[in-house]
Amino acid sequence: MYIAMNRFRVQDGSEEAFENVWKNRDSSLKELPGFVEFHLLRGPHNADENYTLYASHTVWRSQDDFIAWTKSEHFRNAHKNAGNNKVLYLGPPQFEGFNVVEGA
Repeated sequence: MYIAMNRFRVQDGSEEAFENVWKNRDSSLKELPGFVEFHLLRGPHNADENYTLYASHTVWRSQDDFIAWTKSEHFRNAHKNAGNNKVLYLGPPQFEGFNVVEGA
């Protein structure tokens, strides 16, 4: 298993708009080989720096399945409007990828 996460620092007051972008996106992840599940996670609010932390969290059968998705037309379509939403968050998302060592 492979877990791919992007962390976003969403500006105060933009949380609802950010969540709506994800809820209304055209996603075909369920159709892709190796895709297991997706979650959008809302984390803590950082009042000192005026943002709420979010993470997109996908689980894949393997890292190779994830990489194949990143090179696909599905990936390009899913991210074609990503630049339009930069005003919602502070800085670019931070990617983190993990191979599962042990799981239940």
